[in-house]
Amino acid sequence: MGQKKKQQKKKSQLKFNIDCTHPVEDGILKANDLADYMKGRIKVNGKPGNLENNITVECVKSTVTITSDIPFSKRYLKYLTKKYLKKNNLRDWLRVVASSQTAYELRYFQINNEEEDDDADEES
Repeated sequence: MGQKKKQQKKKSQLKFNIDCTHPVEDGILKANDLADYMKGRIKVNGKPGNLENNITVECVKSTVTITSDIPFSKRYLKYLTKKYLKKNNLRDWLRVVASSQTAYELRYFQINNEEEDDDADEES
């Protein structure tokens, strides 16, 4: 009857970035250490460090780039980044913020000292 057409799946390549510019410039964090941590901790089929040819982790200057040929969650990347910050006692100063649909950025917490100063002036 009719011919069956083979449907080929497009191999979509996912690419995520983690921008560590500010902490690296301040000397708090090394982007290479974060990249090595990701290589050792990313799980593929339930096994950490089982990246094979499916996932590549690269570090260029102060940006870590993760490229995946298999389904990969951006949220999982945020989880691992937070875990790295906690391990290195940086979680109190840095936070992971989505700067675009495929990128995260490490930013410092904004501490508002002006509000405290205003309250002190009003009481005097």
